[in-house]
Amino acid sequence: MKAFDYVELRVPAKPQYVSVIRLAISGLATRVGFLYDEIEDIKIAVSESVTNIVHHAYEGDDGDIVIGCALYIDKIEIMVSDYGNSSFNIEETKMNIGPYKQSDSITQLREGGLGLFLMETLMDEVKVNNEGGVTVFMTKFVKREQVKDHVQTFST
Repeated sequence: MKAFDYVELRVPAKPQYVSVIRLAISGLATRVGFLYDEIEDIKIAVSESVTNIVHHAYEGDDGDIVIGCALYIDKIEIMVSDYGNSSFNIEETKMNIGPYKQSDSITQLREGGLGLFLMETLMDEVKVNNEGGVTVFMTKFVKREQVKDHVQTFST
């Protein structure tokens, strides 16, 4: 028995395929057992990564987006990858994206790097490799009945 199932999807780096990817991710996350709100978070994080590829990776050239999903009993690992020539400095981008406070005015929000901020906020783990294209690895754990581990037993 395998520890996980692996599903891979390759689509053109075009805006009209973002919804196809979101639908596929939604179905796979449902299969693992995520709740509705968690699935929405995963879809947003993946959409941000895919949208970055569509807008920046190939600079007018044709290219593909590769999405790989490892489905475990208690988590989903998602890889979103391109083979474009554009790259960015991850540490510099991270320094420019936050932190944000609820008291901040909307006019103070910075556009660049907001997608990375969302990915890191919505997913449990995010890693970025930007050598030879950009690959984003994201992990989300299923939050099952957590009460059992944290409740003391009382008798009356």
